[in-house]
Amino acid sequence: MKVGVIITAGGRSERYSAQVGFSRSKLEEDIHGRPVLMRAIEPFTKLDAVSTIVVAGPNDDEMFADFKVKFGDRLGLLGVKLCRGGVHHRYESVMAALEHVPADCTHIAVHDGARPCVRIEMIERAFDALEHCDAVVPGLPVSETMKRVDEQDSTDAPDPAEVILGLAKTKRVRTVVETLSRDSVFVIQTPQAFSADLLHRAYAQSDLESTDDAQLVERLGETVRVVDGDPRNIKITTPADLDLARLYVKSVAF
Repeated sequence: MKVGVIITAGGRSERYSAQVGFSRSKLEEDIHGRPVLMRAIEPFTKLDAVSTIVVAGPNDDEMFADFKVKFGDRLGLLGVKLCRGGVHHRYESVMAALEHVPADCTHIAVHDGARPCVRIEMIERAFDALEHCDAVVPGLPVSETMKRVDEQDSTDAPDPAEVILGLAKTKRVRTVVETLSRDSVFVIQTPQAFSADLLHRAYAQSDLESTDDAQLVERLGETVRVVDGDPRNIKITTPADLDLARLYVKSVAF
C-alpha cells in the first residue's frame, strides 16, 4: 500500500474569527509549542505507508503568500508539498490537491487541517481496513438525542427598549420536525481513506456539492465502511474547541 495524504487548509476561519473578535487563522493557533496545522500533519509523516503529503492552502494570492511565509519552511522540512486550494468549497481544495498526488499512490487519505489531535492508532485503523474495502471513514456513535428541525428559522421579536438602545439581537428559534433514532447515526471524522481509483472517480462527477469526500463516493453507489473514530479527534471551529484540544494534548502524549 502506498498512500498519498491530502490536508485541507484553505478555509478562511470565518466562524473562528467571528468569535475571537478579529481576523485570525485557527490553523496558526499554538497548541503547546506547535501550530494546529502542523499537529494535524505530523502523525502522517511517521507512517511508512504514507509516501506523499499535499497541503491545499488558501487560493487568494495574498493569503497564499502569507501561508507560505508562515508554514512553507516547516512543510518543506517534512517533505510536504503545498498547492493552492479552492476558492469557496472544501471539495475544490481536494480536487486541486489530487493533481499533486503521484499516480503510483494506490490509496489516498483526506484529512482536515483543523484536526490537530488525530492519533496514529486511528489512522492505522483506517489504513488497515483498506486491505478489505475501498472506502473507509472514522466515526463515533451519537450519544445525544438527535432531532431534525425545520430549515426555516422563526425569530423572537426583539425588546423595544433594546432596539432604541441599539442592543437588539435577533434570537434564533427553530421548530422540531422529528426525533431521529440515534442507533444508526454516527459523527464522521477524518482522515477519510479510499482507493486512489475510487476517489478520482468520485471527483470526476459533475455534481461535487458535498460536506465530505465519502458523500461523493456514496453518490457513485459505492460502499463506505466505518471504523472506530476518536472522541479527541475534534475539529477546531471555535475558541472553545482550541481550549479542549490543548487539554487533550497536555493530558495525552501526542
